[in-house]
Amino acid sequence: MTINAIDITVLTESSSTESLLTTASLNTASGITCENCQACCCKLEVMIITDTGVPEEYIDRDEWGSEVMLRLDDGWCAAVDRDTLMCTIYENRPWICREFEMASYECEEERKEQGIDK
Repeated sequence: MTINAIDITVLTESSSTESLLTTASLNTASGITCENCQACCCKLEVMIITDTGVPEEYIDRDEWGSEVMLRLDDGWCAAVDRDTLMCTIYENRPWICREFEMASYECEEERKEQGIDK
């Protein structure tokens, strides 16, 4: 038997009194895992459309005045740890980052565009 998809549910405590219940699907058929992710989505512009508690030092404004995640000169999100390629503000990451699923169609297309996959 081969398992092609796994649903993962994680309960995390937020800074408020609420708990966050997050469910993610991991599509193992694509071959994309946490170990080979390469964080290509962390090179995309991310608008901050809800208040998730992103620290001010990671917030920038685009040319229209909207809040976006600060990106460094090389295009990477300022919140990404360059050694681990993991988010340093994971519990407070923007809504868009929460919705961008690993191994989703969008993820696979971005990996192709950045030359990670064919």
